[in-house]
Amino acid sequence: MLAYLILLFTTVPIIELALLIKVGQYLGVGYTLAIVIITGITGAYLAKLQGLLTLHKIQDDINQGKMPTDRLLDGVLILCSGILLLTPGLITDLIGFMGLIPFTRNLFKQWLKQKIKDMINKGRVITITSYKSSA
Repeated sequence: MLAYLILLFTTVPIIELALLIKVGQYLGVGYTLAIVIITGITGAYLAKLQGLLTLHKIQDDINQGKMPTDRLLDGVLILCSGILLLTPGLITDLIGFMGLIPFTRNLFKQWLKQKIKDMINKGRVITITSYKSSA
């Protein structure tokens, strides 16, 4: 896992930088900076709207006595998407916007649920029930 994180935090910035340089050569520095700034502002605004909407849905679920597990995953994905959109770069912006669109966010959510299930099945995650039973 650590190797994946090191790879992620070294290769993604290098790829983003190379892409920004190429776009800057093609469009010019001013337009490239404008794209980065506009996507950051737009992304922050959309993440705030989506986050507040999800928060209200979580509150509605709780008031109805439902466990808001899907809504909480939506909230986590929206938060991560907002962080990606505030990070300068075109690839991170694309992934961030995909996390704010409900259809693609649901795809990410299904993938994340499957990963969590796999980790639980392999014993890589301590669940509340396993923690209580071992005490």
